[in-house]
Amino acid sequence: MNKHGQLADFLQARRGQLRPEDVGLRTYGERRRVPGLRREELAMLAGISAPYYTRLEQGQSRNASREVLDAIAGALRLDDSERAHLHALARAPRRPSPVVQPRVERITPATSALLAAIDGTPAIAIGRRADVLAWNRPGHGLFAGHLDPDSPDDPDRRPNMARLVFLDAHTRELYADWPAKARAVVGNLRLTAGKHPTDPLLASLIGELTMRSGQFAEMWADHRVLACDVADYEMRHPLVGTVTVTQQTLQNPQGDGPTLVVATAAPGSPSATALTLLAHATAPREATLPRRGADIRTTT
Repeated sequence: MNKHGQLADFLQARRGQLRPEDVGLRTYGERRRVPGLRREELAMLAGISAPYYTRLEQGQSRNASREVLDAIAGALRLDDSERAHLHALARAPRRPSPVVQPRVERITPATSALLAAIDGTPAIAIGRRADVLAWNRPGHGLFAGHLDPDSPDDPDRRPNMARLVFLDAHTRELYADWPAKARAVVGNLRLTAGKHPTDPLLASLIGELTMRSGQFAEMWADHRVLACDVADYEMRHPLVGTVTVTQQTLQNPQGDGPTLVVATAAPGSPSATALTLLAHATAPREATLPRRGADIRTTT
């Protein structure tokens, strides 16, 4: 992040990704010193003055109205998630708030009961910073069967899905289209960082991934925002083979607290059969054995 802050970074990056021909501007073949639109071109498309937009992009003005931000979002061709992200960045305080150590994230008893109720369907509970707070047996088996199933119970050992996607060889091999999954992870982290700009643990995670993964650093610098509520992925699972799943991210209406990621497959499809096999393979052994002390009747 440069000295002007996340808002300036976002505007500069997205402006640089738009070409004049993308927005119907003629260049008449002149040589351009910038890869994308010039500031004055974007200001013209948004219907605001070039000096005002320059001050906004350089962090010298932080009082843009909702109408101005919407005009800039339209000029940048932002989707709904990106537009909301722009508004969140514009609302961020000018001076950093005092750093407060975040509380340890936990799932509620209701979420725990929900995970147990859908024990035949892979599901995991994810915290704000992509930490795995809990999973059911199929969820563990599908997403991270190579890890200790009890690791989410210990805050110091919890798996982190962003780290797994970028730093774990098993998870990288799990996704047939790994770049698509990686972009989704980065896009979601961008949204979270915009909503929680003073979260020290989130900043630490982003810094760690930037230092340890050149691919993460490149994607993070792109400033793409992506809200992955529903996405299809082909997964090459070591136990049940290739399976295509729909990952749905469910969140409470208030938008806070953990999210639930559920993986399903089309009914009657080979992938649905594979998920059923995975559920049986991860079921506790005692569920298939006679209960201790139970009467076993025989006939003669």
